[in-house]
Amino acid sequence: TYVTSMSSSGARGVRREYGRTYVVRPKGRHLATIVWLHGIGDNGNSWSQVLGNLPLDNVKWICPTAPTRPVAAFGGFPCTAWFDVEETSVDGPDDVQGLDASAAHIANLLSSEPSDVRLGIGGFSMGAATALHSAACYAHGRFSNGVAYPITLSAIIGLSGWLPCSRALRTKIESSQTAFRRAAALPIMLGHGRG
Repeated sequence: TYVTSMSSSGARGVRREYGRTYVVRPKGRHLATIVWLHGIGDNGNSWSQVLGNLPLDNVKWICPTAPTRPVAAFGGFPCTAWFDVEETSVDGPDDVQGLDASAAHIANLLSSEPSDVRLGIGGFSMGAATALHSAACYAHGRFSNGVAYPITLSAIIGLSGWLPCSRALRTKIESSQTAFRRAAALPIMLGHGRG
């Protein structure tokens, strides 16, 4: 495992200071790289320890830490979060700028991977929501603001998350045959427990 920290400009050029990124190298031949995104208030380190113990020897795990930002759902209290959130209902407002900035940061993390390696994004809770937003950007071929999405995704994993920007997603995907084909061909595994 090694650690880096970085700042990144989002799809709109908004600068975010991301926390440390933890990387778990594959134990065998490198066939896939997955960026794994933590939930709100957590960090990449906790997940790197869990993922490093999985029997997936050909996977490289990249576990970034979200920026610390005020979160409306917590009365503006600052914590690590991939985007701002007031509520997780379908009718709640979406922080499209924050989602795009995090999706751009994730794409940047994956952009230097070897061309013969499959790329995926997964996450827990808010991390799952961010992974699903990245999947929508990939399918559509661009971020919400129109900037081109730069990488090809092979898989999405979401645990106990939700689908942000869901009200407009169907129209976006159905408006383009390319987006429809990409969305239909992208394997997505979702899991959600009972509370």
